[in-house]
Amino acid sequence: MRAVDIIRKKRDGQALGADEIAWMVGGIASGEVADYQWSALLMAIVWRGMDAAETAALTDAMMRSGSVVDLSATPGRKIDKHSTGGVGDKTSLILAPIATAAGVPVPMVSGRGLGHTGGTLDKLEAIPGYRVDLDLDRYTAVLDACGLVLIGPTAAIAPADKRLYALRDATATVESIPLLAASIMSKKLAEGIDGLVLDVKAGDGAFLPRLDDARTLARTMCGIGRSLGKSMRALITRMDQPLGRSVGSAVEVAEAVACLRGEGPEDLVGLSLELAAEMVVMGGRAGSLHEARATCRRAIADGSALERLRRVVSAQGGDPRAIDDPSRLPAARLRIDLPAPRSGVVHALAARPIGHATMLLGAGRARVDSVIDPGVGVLLHKKAGDPVEAGEPLCTVLVNDESARAAVLAMIAGSYTIGDGPVEIPDLIVERLG
Repeated sequence: MRAVDIIRKKRDGQALGADEIAWMVGGIASGEVADYQWSALLMAIVWRGMDAAETAALTDAMMRSGSVVDLSATPGRKIDKHSTGGVGDKTSLILAPIATAAGVPVPMVSGRGLGHTGGTLDKLEAIPGYRVDLDLDRYTAVLDACGLVLIGPTAAIAPADKRLYALRDATATVESIPLLAASIMSKKLAEGIDGLVLDVKAGDGAFLPRLDDARTLARTMCGIGRSLGKSMRALITRMDQPLGRSVGSAVEVAEAVACLRGEGPEDLVGLSLELAAEMVVMGGRAGSLHEARATCRRAIADGSALERLRRVVSAQGGDPRAIDDPSRLPAARLRIDLPAPRSGVVHALAARPIGHATMLLGAGRARVDSVIDPGVGVLLHKKAGDPVEAGEPLCTVLVNDESARAAVLAMIAGSYTIGDGPVEIPDLIVERLG
């Protein structure tokens, strides 16, 4: 085979065969395919698209470019969840212990935040001592001991995807839905899972703001998973305003723990329970969502979900005392309240500028190699639908670097819309697919 022939074929709008795709992916490691040739193919894919068979073949080839974890010796159906990301999205820290307490093994390989979106790994690393860099043997050992493991990507899992993502980032080809779906699914399916629940975000703070694009991505990923023998379910959820009432690393850990105590914000608890319930049904531990919801609520009420979080934190080198005592988590030096400019009702709280503001504080990454400050963030006292009096704090900004203070406060102030009279808040879950 020749790369130029494969590039030309896709350029001309023809479907590539699985053998051609596998050869191109294999050429990354062998050196037979140059970066500039893959860059040309990526742009051809953006313009010409990929059908379902091509996308599944690309996923399979990238998955097989590294290790595919064998968890067959671990009892039960192994189920994971993936979110396309947003602002204040800490559901993984809540739903994974809940599903595990309900009897579902959860092997989870998560990512870091980039831009206005937060990452699960950054939140976990706010827990003193917590290690996300386990090798695959330790990954399996922690899963067997705790029923749950929460780590970051390893060099052994889908290494071709890492190289292709760097090329996509440099060639303006990140947003292609087939490429995005294959990237996500190649890593997830290499974890050794039997099924995957997807939380695909749409709205202001989502990676794909348009609902139609989110729906297409969800359907594409479900199709890939099913074609490779996995159970799939997708929820399309709104990310028009931040999820929960905290944005930042340590503050989101504290809020996740509050949810596991039954004390968290209604939107965050509700979505976490729905996703966990889907995992419990997929894992064969309940015959219906109604039964699974009751099981998940019991895991919170009896403390078993919180205990699972303590156990996995300890097993991965973290200080479990930080789960019960938030003062052991990193904290910012300054707390600055942002007062409401007028009385009324919050009609909207735009998620994206809140995400950008926390990035300026140091809680997010402008670049992949940016260093996270785990103690900074924003506590949201008022969200859409909440009444507010003039001068009452809309939020509290947690600051270490005062040089960003003015820009951050202005950005957050601009994210609020305050009007007169009540406002209707749409359901967080738009639809379920799969």
